[in-house]
Amino acid sequence: MESFSLILAIVVVTALAFDFTNGFHDTANAMATTISTGALKPKIAVAMSAVLNLVGAFLSVEVANTISKGLVDETGIRPEVIFAALVGAILWNLLTWLVGLPSSSSHALMGGLVGATVASAGFGAVHGEVLVTKVLLPAVAAPVVAGLASLLATRFSYGVGGTADGEATRKGYRAGQIASAGLVSLAHGTNDAQKTMGIITLALVAGGSIAPGSNPPTWVILSAGMAIALGTYIGGWRIIRTMGKGLTDLEPRQGFAAQTSAATAILASSHLGFSLSTTHVVSGSVMGAGLGRKGGVVRWSTATRMAVAWVLTLPAAALVGAGAESVTGLGDWGTAVVAVFLVAASAGIWKLSRREVVDHTNVVEATEPAGVVTAAIAAVIPPPAGVVAEDLTATIPAPATEPAPAAPPAAAV
Repeated sequence: MESFSLILAIVVVTALAFDFTNGFHDTANAMATTISTGALKPKIAVAMSAVLNLVGAFLSVEVANTISKGLVDETGIRPEVIFAALVGAILWNLLTWLVGLPSSSSHALMGGLVGATVASAGFGAVHGEVLVTKVLLPAVAAPVVAGLASLLATRFSYGVGGTADGEATRKGYRAGQIASAGLVSLAHGTNDAQKTMGIITLALVAGGSIAPGSNPPTWVILSAGMAIALGTYIGGWRIIRTMGKGLTDLEPRQGFAAQTSAATAILASSHLGFSLSTTHVVSGSVMGAGLGRKGGVVRWSTATRMAVAWVLTLPAAALVGAGAESVTGLGDWGTAVVAVFLVAASAGIWKLSRREVVDHTNVVEATEPAGVVTAAIAAVIPPPAGVVAEDLTATIPAPATEPAPAAPPAAAV
């Protein structure tokens, strides 16, 4: 095993902590629709996702190489820079988890790394063309492409089997949804687990433990896969609730279309080495599936909050990473101050989350009403033939029944 300094050991532990937050932050990507449609029980769903995340971590290292070799100049980076980048990424993950917003862990990591690198070595140490072509452009294109694919897949499924709405059909789509959810989990492991592998490999290069240009060592692949799997098993229930119920209401065939589209996009990006946000892909797929069903709607207030979080992720994590790097640059005591701040802030966020606990027992509760626009659309567009919504209630009261007129009094004799 490589020789370690104290700061390098701190960086590796912090990277695995980020990987853990990535796991529970992104559990919703694979399992939110499966849980919301009732295809799997919550605990079974997250356990299945955890195992497949671990398996997926061993399938490819292309994304890890994008992080460790392509995004920044690895020869001019100190381990403290990596530590500062991870601080920005972890805090953003925890903040968005607290409010239940499915933001991108990948972009939080990218933002933290770019901000810390700029603060340490200037803008010249960031490879702008890699940032644009393999991070920013996929971030914009991924939800659009996945959303359109999911919309078309949903319409196709209703068009082909529109009249087949019996229990046997629903069971078939639930089985397909379980399989596609497993595929998303596997794809998530091939993409997101590798980002931590890449960041640890970059730290090992910066600390002089391995040569520049090296692939992730086996122990890095194993530890990163286990960390993200453990985080996935813990379950990010707040974000699962938002993705499964807060964005739209899905039937099993919609969930199957959304997850299949998402898995295809993620696996393709992993093969090409794109540091894709699985959150963006799955969110786009869920919205596309919601719009693909006749009478289906999307809660645009929730979608708007998610979009704002997506836009803020890179700059917010970059600012925190740059600030943390400025403090760590003061010496060992500066690094200690940043470490204490990270632990204290994380503990504070966790304590705030205890005020309203969300877990597997209440994760399928809706977070908000559909809203005026959604209600109006649902009122004028009927659901598919043969489908009866379970939560419909009468909105126009039945007319009052007139009392029968009293019989006239009998005539006096």
